[in-house]
Amino acid sequence: MRKEGNRAVPGQRNAARGPGPDRTAATATARPRPPYPTPSAEARIRYWFDTTLTRGIPALCGWLALGCLALVVPVSALLVWTDQRAPASLGARIAAVWRSTGQTMRLGGEVGPPLRVVLSVLLALIALLYVSTLVSLITTGLTDRLMALDRGRAAILERGHTVVLGWSEQIPTVVSELVAARTGRRRRVIAVLADKDKSAMEEGLPDTARATGRTRVLCRTGRPADPAALARVSPATADCVLVLPRDDPRDDAETVKTLLSLSAALGEDRRVRVVAAVRDGRHLAAARLAGGPRTTVLDVDDLSARLVVDCARQPGLSLVHQELLDFAGHEFHTLRDPRLPGLTFEEAAGACPESIAVGIAHDDGTVTLNPPLSARFRDDDRLLVIARDEHSTRLSDLPVPHDPKALTHAPPPAPAPAERVLLLGWNRRAPRIVDQLSRRTPPGSTLDVVAGPRAATTAAVRTAAEALAPRMPVRHHPGDPALRSTTDALDPTGYDVVIVLGPDPRPGRGDPDDRTLLTLLHLRAAEEESGRRVPVVTEMADDRNRLIAPRAPGSDFVVSGRLVGLLMTQISQNPHLTAVFEELLAPAGNTLHLRPAAHYVTTGRTTSFAAVAASAARRGECAIGYRSATAADHGMRLNPPKAHVRYWHARDQVVLIAPGD
Repeated sequence: MRKEGNRAVPGQRNAARGPGPDRTAATATARPRPPYPTPSAEARIRYWFDTTLTRGIPALCGWLALGCLALVVPVSALLVWTDQRAPASLGARIAAVWRSTGQTMRLGGEVGPPLRVVLSVLLALIALLYVSTLVSLITTGLTDRLMALDRGRAAILERGHTVVLGWSEQIPTVVSELVAARTGRRRRVIAVLADKDKSAMEEGLPDTARATGRTRVLCRTGRPADPAALARVSPATADCVLVLPRDDPRDDAETVKTLLSLSAALGEDRRVRVVAAVRDGRHLAAARLAGGPRTTVLDVDDLSARLVVDCARQPGLSLVHQELLDFAGHEFHTLRDPRLPGLTFEEAAGACPESIAVGIAHDDGTVTLNPPLSARFRDDDRLLVIARDEHSTRLSDLPVPHDPKALTHAPPPAPAPAERVLLLGWNRRAPRIVDQLSRRTPPGSTLDVVAGPRAATTAAVRTAAEALAPRMPVRHHPGDPALRSTTDALDPTGYDVVIVLGPDPRPGRGDPDDRTLLTLLHLRAAEEESGRRVPVVTEMADDRNRLIAPRAPGSDFVVSGRLVGLLMTQISQNPHLTAVFEELLAPAGNTLHLRPAAHYVTTGRTTSFAAVAASAARRGECAIGYRSATAADHGMRLNPPKAHVRYWHARDQVVLIAPGD
């Protein structure tokens, strides 16, 4: 018997030798063990050679010397014996062979008394040892340096560069947008520091970030919260620093620690702009305290909820958000011009034929969005515009003319009817979305929630329903939104708007967008069968899934991770935009709107966009673009030239920055 832990296990050898017929049968049927193969002479020599190599540097040097002598001595002897001028005596020829061998292997090659030969060989070995040591030291130093660079641990000594700390779903968006940002710098450097292998980071960057032209992207390995690792990207000499949110909301404490390390590295009197984000709003106050007054900290979940509700209230608004946030189209810029002080906002707006004035950026960092037409510019004020880039705005002496007869008056506002809203799915942002809906939907509106029957989900829906009971009734329908039977039971086409939320990402659960795509397929089938279209707002985690998602006219996709990355990049390049987007995404104040074009100009005729802008201005609004109802694509166009003339259809819409309803 043998023991394994506390158990006694029968030994296999004793069991085979036990008495009885089983042993006899086993012996009779057992085959003789084949003899071990005898290794060949070549295998034995190779094994002996490999064994000697494992003895270290002396063995390697000995084999190198033997190998060289085995080649050099025969060749030297052949040269001497074939030389017609070689001496005739054997001793002289051996001396000549030695001289040739010594010169070839740098061993002196002196002839004469034995002491002289030994001393010449000793000097040659000393010289060889010195040269070889010097070469090895240089090689080792270069190798270590290259390995340090390859590991991403070398320091970056730059000024005015952009530092990105962390690695999350926002990294492709942030780096690509920083590369695409049109700035006046001839040379830009983007330094990325993350607790990730350097080669893996370089492979994870999008192609648009690798082939950058005048912009270089340098990746360094290290934990951003570690002060020693943070020093590798020289944050104190940077122009701006972006601290990306972690993928898991439970890791927001790491973001706070990174901001503490960054504050220690930058010091009190700092001029570096810092933009950070957290996923859990409960850590927002701590992050702002850790970052200091010059740090902008965004709440990812709150922004996502606001964007979803904005699109639910006004279908098509996601296209406006996308256009204003990325650097590929038209975005916000500030213009400093010596002619601005003393001008009214109406005069400055009329002097912008190729861009649209939307506000005044003050020197203290505050912004007055959609100011009164009579507001005057003070010294150091800037004009906030929507333009192609920061150099495309030029103040003109004459405003663009328009036909005053094309202007119309909007009908008096009518009370909005109550709405039915369907929410398919539940995640950690759902309570915020439900709260925003209750504040922005007309009185009497109702909300139906379809979510899984898990105890945690049921409790969260019940808590939200109890909190919103005075404002909006909430009904929970337990079920799986990814099943056709669940959605058909509620007839989704009978609602005024449908919001689709995916589950929160969890390890081992796969892509959360997979279930979202299934839900969208069922909604699309229901619309085709009923012949009715309903606005659908979908929150997605990966922008690539948006490209394959089934869509219908009026559908909006909110890729929260991408939009937050775009917003962080915009704010990092222009700190005034913090106040701009804070007001645009708030339920009160000046926000984005899509309103019928018939409220501003006479439809069924051609007129310039200058007429639309003038009609909106007299109502205290800023017209920033339009959406064509007859265009082949989405029809959204921001910042058209004032002189742009087009035919206005009755179903066209005007994009505005105006006070909220």
